[in-house]
Amino acid sequence: MPTRPVKNAPEERLVNLVVALMATEQGLTKDTILSSVAGYREQAEAGASKDALEKMFERDKESLRGLGVPIETIGDYADPDDLREARYRVPTAEYALPADITFTPAEVALLNIAGSVWGSESMSADARSGLRKIRALGIPVDEPIIGYAPRISLRDPAFPALQSAIEQSRIVRFPYLRPGDRAARERRIRPLALVEYEARWHVFGHDLNIDAERTFLLARIVGDVQITRDRFDPALRQDAGERALSGLQAVAASQTALLEVHPGTEAALRLQRRATPAEQGIRVPYVDVHVFADELASYGPEVRVVAPVELRDQVIRGLEATLRLHGDAA
Repeated sequence: MPTRPVKNAPEERLVNLVVALMATEQGLTKDTILSSVAGYREQAEAGASKDALEKMFERDKESLRGLGVPIETIGDYADPDDLREARYRVPTAEYALPADITFTPAEVALLNIAGSVWGSESMSADARSGLRKIRALGIPVDEPIIGYAPRISLRDPAFPALQSAIEQSRIVRFPYLRPGDRAARERRIRPLALVEYEARWHVFGHDLNIDAERTFLLARIVGDVQITRDRFDPALRQDAGERALSGLQAVAASQTALLEVHPGTEAALRLQRRATPAEQGIRVPYVDVHVFADELASYGPEVRVVAPVELRDQVIRGLEATLRLHGDAA
């Protein structure tokens, strides 16, 4: 009798993996992860081959690293270069606060309220079950993990279909609306990686219409993503996330905006994290002039664009459009 396939949301599996990798300082082997972490465990119990599970794990590692999650690979103690029994972990020190930072009762209350919005609890029942299995193997688990609530935001409707297509190595089609175009154009791509950059999701792949690698902003996909039956070689996904991020970083490095920002405002808090000081304000690199203009317009009078002129004009147009919209509504 054939085994029934098990479906797990990719984002839920990624969250479970992050929780498990943060739960122990000494790291987990691949076999432990595939047999204990929810999302892999069900696939293994349903009869998925070890090779298929290992490929899924490798893709998930690449996705998490693309999101900025620092996954460490630990080799043999005697020979660190020996990775045959490699262990994986997410070092909790990356997320720890300095010892000299304290909070007042009022601040703690506010943080608790924020945490309730972020997630009702730090771990699901499946994640807790996975930790119990890890403990049963004699692997120590750090209790402070209970306080973590990692969450991956999936605001773009196109994300689930694209993630599924990447896992299946299938070509996709979708309508894509570029700024200035009156109508969307159909794109046909081999999707290779999903990456988050500047708090926005992008799909990186090989555009079959122009026979070149391209990165597409998910927010500009204006219709359903159609997963076709046409497959491509899974080996093309190798290092795709790193290539995508490298390309986005190169574009951002090639163009910067000179901004004047009011100190102590939301704009200052968000922009200064990726800015460098300038004689007249700060310089902020950006990838897409239209996307960045929308962000700057959302800050209102908290920020002023000094240069370039194209960006300043785009921000003004956005503010004028908002004013007209509210004027019509009144």
